[in-house]
Amino acid sequence: KVSVQYIQPIAAQNLNTFVYAGQIMKGVKAVAFDCDGVLAANDSSWQNIHDYFGTENKEMLAKFIRKEVTEEEFVLDDIRLWREVQPNIHRDDMMRCYSGIKLMPGAREVVEELQNRGILVAIVSSGVDLLIGSIANMLKVNDWAANGFEWDEEGWLIGSKPTIVQSHDKGITVGKFARINSIDPSNIVSVGDSGPDLSIRITGSRFI
Repeated sequence: KVSVQYIQPIAAQNLNTFVYAGQIMKGVKAVAFDCDGVLAANDSSWQNIHDYFGTENKEMLAKFIRKEVTEEEFVLDDIRLWREVQPNIHRDDMMRCYSGIKLMPGAREVVEELQNRGILVAIVSSGVDLLIGSIANMLKVNDWAANGFEWDEEGWLIGSKPTIVQSHDKGITVGKFARINSIDPSNIVSVGDSGPDLSIRITGSRFI
């Protein structure tokens, strides 16, 4: 737990993105960010697709939150709904879902300042890799992970990829990142904006 006296907003009207001040930065070697609503100014990269196709999947979402269905089952049901509206879906159609989504104010400055201090920056998101990857490239983060879809050689949707980031246990991915980079959990800070993001905190690390 990080006391608010050690962090300061980088923009007066944006409390989602912070620059660490003075003391708290000592010993920090990596920061793992969620993306939707944290670095990207949107609510959900999955909901963006539903909005584009005019669909909703509230029943399956409720089941998923209760852990009654798997991540894969949830995504397959989403795809079923989208294909009822548009049977053939191209990667370009998916990219249009994210037209106009901007970075959260201050996101670029935070990432640049952390990296200037020699701190590794990663994005760990259970969102859609098409958007998360574009945000990762814009911010030039050190590493990123997200979920997504399989496409054929011409860019047509085949189905879902195996889950890379578990929504209910994002810490698995953070743990892998820590091991690959030989970083002790005590030197990691994770940042999220929702209940499921609490799972991004691995034992010994800190969370905002």
